[in-house]
Amino acid sequence: MLIDLRSDTFTKPSQGMLEAMFKANVGDDVFGEDPSINKLENECASMFGMEAALFCPSGTMTNQIAIKCHTQPGNEVICEKMSHIYIYEGGGVASNSGCQVKPIEGNRGRIQANQVLEAINAEDIHKPVTALVSVENTANRGGGSCYEMNHLQLIKELCLSHNINFHLDGARLWNALICKNESPKQYGEIFDTISICLSKGLGAPVGSVLLGKIDFIKKARRVRKVFGGGMRQAGYLGAAGLYALENNISRLETDHQHAQKIGIALSKKDFIGEILPIETNMIIFEVKGKFTATSLAELLKQHHILCIPISSTQIRMVTHLDVTPEMVERLLDLINNIN
Repeated sequence: MLIDLRSDTFTKPSQGMLEAMFKANVGDDVFGEDPSINKLENECASMFGMEAALFCPSGTMTNQIAIKCHTQPGNEVICEKMSHIYIYEGGGVASNSGCQVKPIEGNRGRIQANQVLEAINAEDIHKPVTALVSVENTANRGGGSCYEMNHLQLIKELCLSHNINFHLDGARLWNALICKNESPKQYGEIFDTISICLSKGLGAPVGSVLLGKIDFIKKARRVRKVFGGGMRQAGYLGAAGLYALENNISRLETDHQHAQKIGIALSKKDFIGEILPIETNMIIFEVKGKFTATSLAELLKQHHILCIPISSTQIRMVTHLDVTPEMVERLLDLINNIN
């Protein structure tokens, strides 16, 4: 039995999701005629109290479309230095939008309003125009850390006062909503645009949704076409997304509980150093002593447990809906028996 903890992107559609996909009512989404996609977009926009939504193949695409629509070539984007848009999207900010990034050293992937204020460029022809602030919630490289709502509100007020757009990379926002007992509409009131993923914790095979105002999403639809993201009978994927929204949000709490159990077991071993605080479904921990991150990951692999060394000294594990309680117990037994 393989236990895959490399990412929550490794989930497979459940039988119920597959049946929903098989029965999907579809059309041509490039023509705006796929009823399942239209329903998904309307449902997501309604959940967040936003005007419109756009379905895309990936979270990278929704983020990159948002940046493209919010900026002009030569502008600058503020984000945390380990943000997905900066280190995991292939240089897309520069390649797609002709912008540069001003990375900020945050706290477990999260930045504060005072840091944003210091990073905003003054009116000066020598400097790029600061056009966008982007934050990530939960923060991947912060170990699935969550923003406090009041911190986001302070950044929003700062953006408003400086006429800067505010984007949320919410690839794992669902985890933050469950962890903090927050509502989607709270986020819709703060951000100009939000990217949400359906293919991570919610278990859909493909898909992310970009949320914003009607005019913005109209522009975004054109950019999606330019990026090659227009799909035809995409409703089969839309049906998976709808099933995920209806069935897989509340159960994220189970993933968080599994991560906590794994963290507790790891903390008792002398070859484990710092473990980042576990808030959601990620465990990032330091490996020391007789193991390196690579050698420990290899040992786990020999026992059919997969994880990712994210540096020479750190490993990341991610729980998800395909990780059962029985799998967690098996992992705990193995950790307890490694000497």
